[in-house]
Amino acid sequence: MKLLFLGTGAGMPSKQRNTTSTVLKLLEERGTFWMFDCGEATQHQILRTTLKPRKLEKLFITHLHGDHIYGLPGLLGSRSFLGGEEELTIYGPSGIKAWVELTLTTSKTYIKYPLTIIEIEEGIVFEDEQFIVEAKLLEHVIPCFGYKITQKPLPPELLISKTDALRVPRGPLLKLLKAGLDIELEDGRIVKSAEVTGTPKNGFQVTVLGDTRFCDNSILLSNGSDIIIHEGTFDHETANLAREYGHSTILDAANVCKEANAKHLIINHISARFMPSDIKEMLAQVDHFSFPVFIADDFSEYEWQNGSLIKIKDSE
Repeated sequence: MKLLFLGTGAGMPSKQRNTTSTVLKLLEERGTFWMFDCGEATQHQILRTTLKPRKLEKLFITHLHGDHIYGLPGLLGSRSFLGGEEELTIYGPSGIKAWVELTLTTSKTYIKYPLTIIEIEEGIVFEDEQFIVEAKLLEHVIPCFGYKITQKPLPPELLISKTDALRVPRGPLLKLLKAGLDIELEDGRIVKSAEVTGTPKNGFQVTVLGDTRFCDNSILLSNGSDIIIHEGTFDHETANLAREYGHSTILDAANVCKEANAKHLIINHISARFMPSDIKEMLAQVDHFSFPVFIADDFSEYEWQNGSLIKIKDSE
């Protein structure tokens, strides 16, 4: 799993940061990617990456402010022009369906692929054999959701040295053992899956929080997460503005991570008032916390490797 930030700014685009859009790359897990929010010009940002719009499987919208949705119509149309045929599902607050459908209809944009739009409430909004996505309402000036993505436990590793010692032939029988099924060999011996597999591994948990003040639901949703992606529109000196406009400071975000017993924190949705030279000072405000804190730039990329979050690409 990788995380790629296409836009990390707040409110409107700036020379340093585009408006919000975050990609959860699940190319190894399911051959697709998911997107969280789609600010203006997101598809322009995609042009500077290796992402293929036809691989976009799910798009989660936190709330209906323009800096989180104005990129949607263009991206939806381009995905069709570029040969996307697989179904795309959009999840978001009440109103997202009417807005998307009116925009596409008014502009006579024809979508060739199946498009499903689901207006969500709190609770589990998606589940299959691999993932669960849960949503909770946060505290912004309009209804805004956070999403927790949980990868279900991974199949245990098949210990080939043990199957070889038991003379299990290579082929379909190994797949059955890895899937947790016991098998019978031609000579009548029973080989149990538990005897030739390792301990099942937990999947990852990522919580993506939309715009919000510091609130209990941020902590509840994030509980135990491996990674929290949290807005940090303001810093300690501008905390009064954060409260007034329904946003958080970087210190608020770090306290959510601490109270939720989460392992890593990535800050995005940075106000344009902060220049690149201010980022070190913002990080200094949270350097006393025990977990790693990153401030994402546009095109920053992170990879989840063996229980740790590794930054693999800086901004361009």
